[in-house]
Amino acid sequence: MNARHGTAIDLFCGAGGLSEGFRQAGFRIVVGNDIDPHAAETFAASHPESAFLPGPIEDTPASDILDATGLDIGELDCLIGGPPCQAFSVYNHQRGMHDKRSGLFQEYLRIVEGLLPKWVVMENVTGITSAGGGHAVKRIFSELAELGYGVDARILRAEEYGVPQERRRIFFLGNRCGIPISWPEPTHGPGLAPFVSVWDAIGDLPPLQNGEDARRPLPYPALPATGYQAMLRENSANVTSHAAPRLAPINLERMKHIPEGGSWRDIPVDLLPAGMKRARRCDHTKRYGRLRRNGLASTVLTKCDLHWGAYIHPQQDRVLTVREAARLQSFPDRFAFAGPRTEQYVQVGNAVPPLLGLKVAEAILGADSASGWTGFRFEAQAKELAVAV
Repeated sequence: MNARHGTAIDLFCGAGGLSEGFRQAGFRIVVGNDIDPHAAETFAASHPESAFLPGPIEDTPASDILDATGLDIGELDCLIGGPPCQAFSVYNHQRGMHDKRSGLFQEYLRIVEGLLPKWVVMENVTGITSAGGGHAVKRIFSELAELGYGVDARILRAEEYGVPQERRRIFFLGNRCGIPISWPEPTHGPGLAPFVSVWDAIGDLPPLQNGEDARRPLPYPALPATGYQAMLRENSANVTSHAAPRLAPINLERMKHIPEGGSWRDIPVDLLPAGMKRARRCDHTKRYGRLRRNGLASTVLTKCDLHWGAYIHPQQDRVLTVREAARLQSFPDRFAFAGPRTEQYVQVGNAVPPLLGLKVAEAILGADSASGWTGFRFEAQAKELAVAV
């Protein structure tokens, strides 16, 4: 596979975080698919070279995807994607295989069978390993093995690859080429480069008051102070999606008592929500959390709600903006997130951090290169298998 010409298709692509990482590694993203119209708009704007197939993957035949790419079965280098994870998330107290979203990994496997890519990459929350007794993981391994794929899985920590956020996700990597699976080596942590901190990521963005929304792009107030800031600015001239949600007066009063690194436990009891007055102090440790400038962010979720976790700005009495959440996810500033602000937060929180995607893509390219494999023999075998299935 030539790093400059490797092809990839992204299922459940959302705003395109995983696609962006693979593109930075040298892949050509030929098709994206997602059911979310706002994410589709974001993907289309940020991946103008890619075709986009809207709608439920359940209604999308593999043949339609091949038609959109101009590729034959067996010619695609890499199928990537993260089937919706809400059914497996530990934040979902009704999680399990009864949730209809839990079956979407089967749609990914159906497309694998129809395309027979050389490599497959599937990402999900770590809860997939325990939901339903690990049923989904067993099916992923067994069904890919039936199609001739050697597969491995590993939980990756985003902060160990330069993402300024504590984020754990499981990745499944497989190929039909007989190439040993390689995983990216951590680059940040003890004995390596220092973790990228919250302030390394967002310290150059314009300050805002609670509820402040300029309704226009804002100029950068200063030159980038860190390599991470410079990397994500690229050639962007202004800051977009940088508006502070308006919080109620009671929440502003609560935040006055929360120091950097603090949480709900620093709020006077008489100011706490009724439910939290009865909570044990060892519970809900992230709620009403104020980030530390020199620390890592908590996992970015689909809304930066101070009731959900540590999403209060380190110095300003407000919650994180969409742009700040995107910075903590390693999205370049040129990404313009479409739709209402609530939908923009969803797109950012659901994404694979592009920088983590880049490292996974580089590991695949490195394994391919080390093997000396060219792909011609595989493509002939894939077409023979396509007739059989």
